[in-house]
Amino acid sequence: MDVFSRTFLPAAADTGLAAQTVSRHMPIFRRCVGEGDATILVTRCSGPRRPVDEYLLLLTHRRLVVIRQTRVLHRLCLHLNAELRELSDVTWSPDPRLPAVELAATAIDGVRERFVIRPQHPRQVWQLDTVLHHAFRTRLRTARERIVATIGDAPAAAARPTALRPVVAR
Repeated sequence: MDVFSRTFLPAAADTGLAAQTVSRHMPIFRRCVGEGDATILVTRCSGPRRPVDEYLLLLTHRRLVVIRQTRVLHRLCLHLNAELRELSDVTWSPDPRLPAVELAATAIDGVRERFVIRPQHPRQVWQLDTVLHHAFRTRLRTARERIVATIGDAPAAAARPTALRPVVAR
């Protein structure tokens, strides 16, 4: 069993998805996600623009995949398939009063996508916040972005010859 299968099924069970729903969406997710990519989150969500349609969101360490299911015909359509580094201006706002988390991101084609995730329990709002923070904030930073300041001169600057020499007035 590959990494994706080992992590997808427990993540789907954590959110209370039915086995029938998981088996219907699995072929589409498999085409989008590699075998070695571990699943972080699988959850139902809705779109604020189209409340009639239901979405199933999959978040891995590398990708965000969203599948849309129409309510009338129950057709499955790939809505979003993007690497996390291709998404820009990713924001989420947890609201424990509703309970809901609104996730918004701009895809590489410039389209702003918004999804509302409604967990089963209010305490899961903060778990979602932690998962999204880990996926979008801590994992995407490079080593250079983490350097705040350096103290002292760089060793290469001392070895570099100076082109200009001070003029001494007599």
